[in-house]
Amino acid sequence: MPLVDLHTHSTCSDGALAPAQLVRQAAAAGVHVLALTDHDTVDGVEEAQREADAVGIRLIPGLELSTSWKGISIHIVGLGVDVAHAGFVEGLASQASARGQRARQIADRLEGLRLSGAYAGALALAGGDPDRISRTHFAQWLLGNGRVSSMQGAFDKYLGNGKPADVPMPWLALPDAVALIRSAGGTAVLAHPGRYPLTRTKLRTLIGLFTEAGGEAMEVATATEKPDMVRYLAQLAVQGGLEASQGSDFHGPHMPWIHLGRFPALPAGCQPVWRRWVGEEGQLSLLES
Repeated sequence: MPLVDLHTHSTCSDGALAPAQLVRQAAAAGVHVLALTDHDTVDGVEEAQREADAVGIRLIPGLELSTSWKGISIHIVGLGVDVAHAGFVEGLASQASARGQRARQIADRLEGLRLSGAYAGALALAGGDPDRISRTHFAQWLLGNGRVSSMQGAFDKYLGNGKPADVPMPWLALPDAVALIRSAGGTAVLAHPGRYPLTRTKLRTLIGLFTEAGGEAMEVATATEKPDMVRYLAQLAVQGGLEASQGSDFHGPHMPWIHLGRFPALPAGCQPVWRRWVGEEGQLSLLES
């Protein structure tokens, strides 16, 4: 079987490697099928595709949309999207604009805490694009300037929910995110469902609502998931009639506990979502290459 990693990030959102670098590292790690799933953007797909063609791996164009459900941030991965679809592009532009406005507000709050230069620092870390600035970039700036001792410390002290520089983002409602992905011909995948602060009853409710909205798959095997949770998620996927996805959620070498192509094996009985793009014949040709 080919090695398939369907959840990765580049510098087009909060990753540390440029799209081409990411693809090269994935190829070096033995990945045959890779999805670039930056947060709320597909800006890196074109560059990643050129490099994937050059190194001979299959690229699935994707993204990871942030949504809100019952006050909780829920992520939806979109796989196989048409990055040029007009309605899809318009929807992403609206989200990007809202992200840029929130970044200004976060910076203003940090300035009020006598943390001057936060906006310029975060902007530089986001590659100079104000609409790409995320809380992660502010956390990196705080860490780099010695204001906190760790990335998590930045969220615990300044950026997390209810903290002094917390500015809620007007994310899409979950059904709207699924609809946006499907409008571009993509497959909506519930990202890392085991990470959300939900009881098992509420998790099953979330999965049911996701399915009703048109979601077709869920991540079962991710890099930081424990074996018992992987087995439980596989059971939920089979029971709910959802295809199963897997991925590292790789962000870069600054997170050395996560590696491209490294995550638990997908349990038996799951229907892999990647068979939508790589069938049995495609798998054989990938292995032969």
